Amino acid sequence: MTNSFFQPVSAMELARFAGIPTFMRLPGLTPDHERIAEVEVGLVGIPWDGGTTNRPGARHGPRQLRDYSTMIRTMNPVTGVAPFSLVNCADLGDVAPNPVDIQDTLNRVTRFYVDLHNRGVAPLTAGGDHLTTLPVLRALAQSGPLGLIQFDSHTDLFDSYFGGHKLTHGTPFRRAVEEGLVDPKRFVQIGIRGTAYNNEDVEWGEAQGIRIIRIEELFDRGITDVMTEVRGIVGTAPTYCTYDIDFVDPTYAPGTGTPEIGGPNSFQAQQVIRQMSGINLVGADLVEVSPPFDANGGTAWLGISLMFELLCILAQAVDARRP
Repeated sequence: MTNSFFQPVSAMELARFAGIPTFMRLPGLTPDHERIAEVEVGLVGIPWDGGTTNRPGARHGPRQLRDYSTMIRTMNPVTGVAPFSLVNCADLGDVAPNPVDIQDTLNRVTRFYVDLHNRGVAPLTAGGDHLTTLPVLRALAQSGPLGLIQFDSHTDLFDSYFGGHKLTHGTPFRRAVEEGLVDPKRFVQIGIRGTAYNNEDVEWGEAQGIRIIRIEELFDRGITDVMTEVRGIVGTAPTYCTYDIDFVDPTYAPGTGTPEIGGPNSFQAQQVIRQMSGINLVGADLVEVSPPFDANGGTAWLGISLMFELLCILAQAVDARRP
């Protein structure tokens, strides 16, 4: 049973365009707040895109997502989940990045999330480029490798960029497997597509046991069939979900750094999350929303709507783990 303190501000009480924006109009708490120990799901921003190799801008994603999140209400009318009534949620602010030092930023993120993990807070994160997922996994995998569900148009399994640089937004999941943060046999990627220089990333991933589902297979088999397989792959053990907004077709989500045509529409983007119900989710993120390429704000609105869908699944999982 949640406390009224953790309920979002209603638009019936304060107009959506008024007040200081927080994620989904939740209370914004600092680490020393007297109610911090009651938080069960923490919404966090990582405003950093130092791993980007082409079009930057995702560092501005968390701020825009917070602004657009004032339109989020309290219940999912399709699934019936009311996450703010299931668990205590709060906006825990942003991880302060170092915009000129990749390694320092990654260390800062890991320290922030280690603290959350040690306090039993399940994180829902707004990125940031996709490299930001790696330090989060480093914090959450303290007790052993996690399962991983990745919605994306790219594998992000490359070894290095530009003469041996190992830390970019195209390498995080290779590092995660190498570091033992993710169990490759419980790792599935959905939506992969786009032109390529070679198949090295796919071949490496499949050699480790990663299940890679290209967009053609998703559309040929259908979402229900594919997501049934996904649930079977990750099983009942702790699992993380990372959702790159470029999974969605750029017609619906143009505001991202590396768009790829031929992806799902916005409704299908919701459906894949809804069919994760029952998974033992320990955290999730939505990354690569880039406001400079989001002229009308539609990508941010889609992004925060998908974060709400993820929150519904995460809240169910937190509630199910209660003694």
